Order: sequence, then C-alpha cells, then structure tokens
Amino acid sequence: MATEHRIKPLGIVELLELRGFDKSKPTKFVRHTDRKRCNVNELLRNRWLEFYQATQGKPIFRNCQQIVVFIGTAKTKARFHGVYSVGEEHDDRKLRPPQGYPRELSKYRYYYDLKRQSRYNGLENRLVVEWGANAISWHQWYNQKGKEPKDKEVIELLPDGQTLSPFTDYLNFTLKHSELKQLVNNADANREWRASLAAVAGVYLILATKSGRQYIGSAYGAKGIWGRWTAYAKNGHGDNELLKKLLAKNSSYPEAFTYSILQILPKSMKPKEVVKYEQQYKQKLGTQATGLNGN
Repeated sequence: MATEHRIKPLGIVELLELRGFDKSKPTKFVRHTDRKRCNVNELLRNRWLEFYQATQGKPIFRNCQQIVVFIGTAKTKARFHGVYSVGEEHDDRKLRPPQGYPRELSKYRYYYDLKRQSRYNGLENRLVVEWGANAISWHQWYNQKGKEPKDKEVIELLPDGQTLSPFTDYLNFTLKHSELKQLVNNADANREWRASLAAVAGVYLILATKSGRQYIGSAYGAKGIWGRWTAYAKNGHGDNELLKKLLAKNSSYPEAFTYSILQILPKSMKPKEVVKYEQQYKQKLGTQATGLNGN
C-alpha cells in the first residue's frame, strides 16, 4: 500500500519570503482586535492604527526587528495588514497623539519607530491566516533563539479590492457613503460584509453629517440589509422620495451620509413586523418631525 503524504500547509512567512522577507530577523506576529476601549475599524478609518501599535504600556517590541501585523476577524482568523520594521525604542510619555485620538488609548510609556514595508503592497487585506487557539495572545514570537519558528497557516487568498477592516459585529460600525460604494462595487473582495449583511433583516440609520438630520429605514426580503443598502450605494437615495428631493437640490449630498444598524432581525420575519420596529425607532428619535423621514 502506498504511503499517504500529507501536504504541508502554506505559512504566511513562507509566502512573504517570495517578496524578500528575512525570516532570520527576530520577528513577532501582532493581531489587532476590538476590545472594550479599542475600536479597530475606527483606528483604521482615522489612520490612527500605526500610532496605536507604536505606543505601548510595556516594552512589547524590545529585541524585535520586525512585526507582521494582522487584523482579527471572526473567532481565531486574522487578515494580513502589513510588515513593519522595528527601530529605536523611546521611553516617552509626553508624545502627543494625533488630533481626535481616543483619550482612553493615550496611556502609554514606550514608543517604537515602526516603518511599513512597501514591498508587500498588493497582499495587504487579502491573506487570511489561522491565528490559533490562543487568540487572546495578541503578540506572539515567530522565532526565538533555541526554539522552532511557529508560522501562521494561510487559509485564504481574497480578491483584490478590499480596503475596509474585516466585518466583526452588526452594531459596531458606521460606514461613510464612499465606503458603502466600495463594498458594493467590490462585493467578492468583501464577501464577509456581503454575507453578514445579507443574512439579516433590520432597522438602520442614515445620518446626514452636515446637518445632523436622520433617516430611519428597514430592510427585509431575500437579500436583507445588503440588498437595501446596495440601492443607496448606487444612487444615494434608494428610491426614497424625500431623499430624492434632497439630492435634487445638491447632488453631492450622499457623500455626507453615514450608515449604521440600529437593530438586526431574523430574515424570516414578515415585512410588516419589521416595519413595526422601524416605526418604533422613528418615534423614539423623532425623525418624522425633525428628521428626514417626513410625516
């Protein structure tokens, strides 16, 4: 009987070596995920993530020459974000954070000179790895002296076109109109978002950020919230008459819209039942009297 040979899983370091990654350097894997005081999507959107990972309360990157950074997704999965060289360590508590940076994240002692390596452009946000059972450990050594290197298995290569952070939770995001269009126009690359939003019905909020006026709507049917929001991505108004009038006065108005979910509901729920929840939110927030829902 022929011996069955198991194919060795493809590791992230093995793949990065094709673009010049030096695995002999002391290297750590870093996985950023949402925590009580930290919203990773907010950090990415405001371009604060690099400052966030460069400032630490403990000397996390001491004796490390490079880090391979990931954004955590569901459970123990993570998506490749980039490779950074680790420079000098500073004991600097007076370092000024970026404008608007969350105060609760501003408690740090050490600052590291981190430089992103451009040679891995085109792979960012596309490689998905299995982080492993010890997902709570957000920084792990790849190689330590006297120990066998521990690579992360690549389990998926996503199509190009993914720029947002991975989908994590229905009530933990707000999308700009430009981001919603990016999702819809690159649905295959963002299939986590598409699958999650298409799996549920619900009540959502559109906020006109320039005026503060709100529109509350509901989504139901076979494609759930994804199907309803696709219409907004395409024309900005989703065939709503009041929003049509608003856009007729100013065609650039959709760029001021943001989209978020107020409540998710089973997709099996009847449309009239979903609309009842929509009406409750309209009454609570007064969007028919002072918002964009009209009377």
